[in-house]
Amino acid sequence: MRAAVVHRFGAPLTIEDLPTPVPGEGEVLVRVEAAGLCHTDIHAAHGDWPVKPKLPLIPGHEGVGIVEALGPGARNGIAEGDRVAVPWLGYACGHCRHCASGWETLCESQLNMGYGMDGSYAEYVKGHARHVVKVPDGIDPFEAAPLTCAGVTTYKAVKVSGARPAGLTAVWGVGGLGHMAVQYARAFGSTVVAVDVHDDKLAAARTLGAEHVVNAAEQDAVAEIARLGGADAAIVTAATPIAFRQAFDAMARGGTVVFVGLPAHNEFPLPIFETVLRGITIRGSIVGTHLDLEEVFRLHAEGRTAVLYDKRPLEAVNEAFEEVLQEATGKPRLVFGF
Repeated sequence: MRAAVVHRFGAPLTIEDLPTPVPGEGEVLVRVEAAGLCHTDIHAAHGDWPVKPKLPLIPGHEGVGIVEALGPGARNGIAEGDRVAVPWLGYACGHCRHCASGWETLCESQLNMGYGMDGSYAEYVKGHARHVVKVPDGIDPFEAAPLTCAGVTTYKAVKVSGARPAGLTAVWGVGGLGHMAVQYARAFGSTVVAVDVHDDKLAAARTLGAEHVVNAAEQDAVAEIARLGGADAAIVTAATPIAFRQAFDAMARGGTVVFVGLPAHNEFPLPIFETVLRGITIRGSIVGTHLDLEEVFRLHAEGRTAVLYDKRPLEAVNEAFEEVLQEATGKPRLVFGF
């Protein structure tokens, strides 16, 4: 099979011919149709985070494809010929207190696709039958791929934010994740204000349901949102610390800020006095559970969300990485096709 492989952090990926994997106990073999490009894949390839992935590594955690073979003991209602997603959560133990309470994304024994195990930047990928998720009929695999991370991550963030009808939800960053957050906040009944520094992304946010937009490069985002009464919920997908501070400062009393983006600079000053007196809640949210992804697919199958993306061949993986880093693309998401 063809695969894009990382042999050295920060070095270009190489396109190689490798043996097709054989599914082991409880695993399935998936023929990849589409694989989304997420900033996390770039961080993995560059070794940016404190816990480094194993090398050599095949990145990719937004894979969608057809089940070609089942390993021994592979259950969970998965059959050959099913279209499935192979998401970030590649494996969780299934019996710790987090797994038992429906929060398998917090499992301390988890393995992540394209990080702790080989991912979907290849013609075939192995996944655990318990963790792949069926894609409903009628969803294009190129739309399904970004939903497995950008979709389910922001869906979960909106869920835990307390976004509600008659409330104001602010979304910082309207890229691959943020354009989905706008739609989920609308699905929850909120009025949405989108904050970005690119007019084209703000225009896209309006078409996707944002009633208000703020260009933070030209306007005072905090003051603009204060004029709207302050945000009851904020989803921060932008990868810059200033966005997190702006979101905090723009909150209405009793509001909730949800951190999603992962800036390279890991800190920003949090004022304790204002947090306490204004009753602000700060939450971290990472991806979503198996059930969350099923709900994301259901919403999309019902026509309630749209995915903005551009296609690239796998051979263009290094150029695509650079394109995302430079924000050269007019589309919020890139998807590799096979």
